Amino acid sequence: MSNHDMMEKEEIYSKVLRAGRRTYFFDVRSTKAGDYYLTITESKKFTNDDGSFYYKKHKIYLYKEDFSEFKSILGEMIDHVISEKGEEVISERHQKDYKKEDYKQTSNSPLNTDTNSTDAPIDNFTDVKFEDI
Repeated sequence: MSNHDMMEKEEIYSKVLRAGRRTYFFDVRSTKAGDYYLTITESKKFTNDDGSFYYKKHKIYLYKEDFSEFKSILGEMIDHVISEKGEEVISERHQKDYKKEDYKQTSNSPLNTDTNSTDAPIDNFTDVKFEDI
């Protein structure tokens, strides 16, 4: 049996989650003994300077004996994040089209309180004529 046939035989059920530059693969696979386990793979796309791209992958193997505790801790962590920070995504700074000035103008963060900052929004400046100096 070829290596490709072995891979086809062991994969039982799959789901894909595309999330920006990241893709998550959830795969139920079969052990040699016929039992099932889960693999979670994160694949992240990177671009080289020449425009070509490559992927970095990280994989977690999760076995049945760990499902209950893993699910419990994952649920607890998710609940903690939601209760502390809500469901609104506040990480626009990590998006390709993020502009620091746009974030500072619309944010209620402490970054917006420094009016003497050198990177304050441009519309805070006053027109000054040379004759006034």
